[in-house]
Amino acid sequence: MNSMRGGRLLYALTGAPGTGKTTAILKAIDELRKRSVKVEGMYTREIRERGRRVGFAVKRISGGEGILAHVRLRGGPRHGKYFINLQDLERIGVSAILDGISDAEVVVVDEVGPMELYSEKFREAVDKLLSSPKHAILTVHYRSRDPLVLKVKRAAGKRLITLTLENRGSIPRLIVGELLEALGRR
Repeated sequence: MNSMRGGRLLYALTGAPGTGKTTAILKAIDELRKRSVKVEGMYTREIRERGRRVGFAVKRISGGEGILAHVRLRGGPRHGKYFINLQDLERIGVSAILDGISDAEVVVVDEVGPMELYSEKFREAVDKLLSSPKHAILTVHYRSRDPLVLKVKRAAGKRLITLTLENRGSIPRLIVGELLEALGRR
């Protein structure tokens, strides 16, 4: 595996709902994988029925998915109208983060948000990622004052990026370029 020439890079993307945080992450993942960078981690997607959001899926970058939260789930913590499925979050998301720390060149976590933060194992995995030397791209809830979200933002420092409709198209290219350089792949 190539050494990290420029030191560790950690990005935290934030922004209002609908600004394209997950889309930006997926574009960056796609570009990195096209260049044979080993990327692992998790991301979330909306589940829609008849045009209405009814829940969220949790997906592992290397394959596998589960239900993060759904209006028709019962049991587990409740966040707004959604019941959270901690088992799928931990089976898919947490294991993907931990495997990424062990094996990948870049680890992705989308999102460090209110639903995911109900899981102590998720919190521990993100904390472990922050303590690791791995390059990472995380998305964080824009209004959260949770101590872990604040820790992610502090760790990102100048690489805390607020996505807007104006900059969301250029941010994946910026991130990919810097990561490729740090990995010695330019």
